[in-house]
Amino acid sequence: MDAKTQARFEARSRVFKALSHPSRLYMIDVLSRGERCVCELTALVGSDMSTVSKHLSVLKAAGIVADEKRGMQVFYSLKMPCVLRFFDCVSEVMTHSAREQAEMASTH
Repeated sequence: MDAKTQARFEARSRVFKALSHPSRLYMIDVLSRGERCVCELTALVGSDMSTVSKHLSVLKAAGIVADEKRGMQVFYSLKMPCVLRFFDCVSEVMTHSAREQAEMASTH
């Protein structure tokens, strides 16, 4: 693998790593319906503000969300809405796998 290909796959890997936490996935889902301030996300996720801010920092570094400071509050929005298509794909795979398992269980 050449250096350019290596760099491209490393960048992809950073996005997947950013998606590898349930709280971050939930925040992306919430942000898919509109921007939210950190305080709102903190209440929704049920974690302390420091933890939520760290999760948002990971998502921002991966280019998945954007932030905008307004006065004393920071608002986040979904910068990479195409990630929602990936969520749909994952859901389809999970549904298909569940059906296969149910079919296998009913034949035994």
